[in-house]
Amino acid sequence: MSNDDLLSSAEVDELLEAHPEWRRDGDVLRRSYQFADFRAAFAFMTHVALIAERLFHHPEWSNVYNRVELAVTSHDVGGLSARDRDFVERVDAAGGG
Repeated sequence: MSNDDLLSSAEVDELLEAHPEWRRDGDVLRRSYQFADFRAAFAFMTHVALIAERLFHHPEWSNVYNRVELAVTSHDVGGLSARDRDFVERVDAAGGG
């Protein structure tokens, strides 16, 4: 499977089963994180930025004090792809709130 191949519904279900904090919103995967304070949230965002650069796959995100909201999809292929799975797996492996 190439990174540009869309994930099947079964593959998305398997990903969400393995990463239950993420939820599907149409063709977008979303997760909320909560940290002890802004410094911890910002450190996490820095780590996620490095992951995104390595994958050349960048999330939509927001930060308010100790909360970080992430959303990821593969706009260029019109849905959820292997790049999204890689992103979710690496971000979860990095830890979080």
